[in-house]
Amino acid sequence: MLILRSAALFVIAALFEIGGAWLVWQGVRENRGWLWVTGGVLALGAYGFVATFQPDAHFGRVLAAYGGVFVAGSILWGVVADGYRPDRWDITGALICLGGMAVLMWAPRGG
Repeated sequence: MLILRSAALFVIAALFEIGGAWLVWQGVRENRGWLWVTGGVLALGAYGFVATFQPDAHFGRVLAAYGGVFVAGSILWGVVADGYRPDRWDITGALICLGGMAVLMWAPRGG
């Protein structure tokens, strides 16, 4: 159950961080305006709070592991939001990152 909670928190964090960055990108680069930028900044702030709910108490480990989720989530976001089509190397790299995330967060540790 702890792994499911942790995984769900990573997904929520990814939605806030990637979504927030995308909103800022849309507001600035695509000239959609400051309302989009403001929404992005608020979402990015919410991401910071979501990460604190991870069951692991080590900031460095949680943030490093989240990096793997961010890589895979960013590619998926690009597919859904921007019509990006990843190639096999994008997908391979994302899977490697997710594997690293799983090792960082959920490997059995003694002591």
